[in-house]
Amino acid sequence: MTGRPRPAALTLLLALTAFFGFCVAGCTTIRPQSAPAAPLEGPLTHERFDRVLQRFVDSDGRVDYSALHREDTDLQAYYAQVAAYSPDSHPALFPTASHRLAYWINAYNAAVLVNVLRHYPIAGVTEIKAPFPFFFMPDRSGFFYFHRLLFGGRALTLYTLEHKLIRPRFADPRLHFALNCASTGCPRLPRNAFSANDLDEELERETRHFLSEERNFRIDAPGRAVYLSALFDWYAEDFLAALPPGATVLDYVGPYLADEPQAQLRRANGYALRYIPYDWSLNSQR
Repeated sequence: MTGRPRPAALTLLLALTAFFGFCVAGCTTIRPQSAPAAPLEGPLTHERFDRVLQRFVDSDGRVDYSALHREDTDLQAYYAQVAAYSPDSHPALFPTASHRLAYWINAYNAAVLVNVLRHYPIAGVTEIKAPFPFFFMPDRSGFFYFHRLLFGGRALTLYTLEHKLIRPRFADPRLHFALNCASTGCPRLPRNAFSANDLDEELERETRHFLSEERNFRIDAPGRAVYLSALFDWYAEDFLAALPPGATVLDYVGPYLADEPQAQLRRANGYALRYIPYDWSLNSQR
């Protein structure tokens, strides 16, 4: 979840990249530390990532990065699998759209963890600065734009993976509540990997959970304002695309709320919509 890029900075970035003729200058590729397991004979599964999440993530979605940094065997083994196989490189291993989407969500979330560990200890992803000559880019650009990870043999930055592959291929706004960018403002990181068989239910669950948290949605009746996560500002076009013409992002929010907040939202007619600043500090248990 990289946040909306700054158009002027991004335009200049692309122009300079074309001029220099190499991967966004200073870009590095993070390779797995372990070899992939034996060749797969059936659909790719996510047991190793499950073990990582169950062991190092708590019920609030916060990560024990210190312990994971010391004991990252399962994460590195799963990343090696992700790096070797993808729906693009081995389509037969991903027989349905749900298999493909579950792979990309889990691959993104695992790659974020791998990228954090490469720079750990850090207080947040904004500490990873863009290299020269891209010092003018937003603070978080170093983490999302300048480190490539492998997916089925293809090297992609997290920005490219999210905005050029996942979002265009899977027009489902609930993705924004499943992709975790290692920051406190992000949706929680679940304690289980997303699965092909239950993916729709899992996306529903994470959307409802995100909107149940006051940090992401709240109504200030005395101030006549509705406060909403900045995600709904950054990706408004994704949410509006799932709604009838003339709808607003609050029309998307409503059905995912519990009964009482939903009733409060209906009574909030004429309230100002204000977006909550995003918290880029590390989603660490410490």
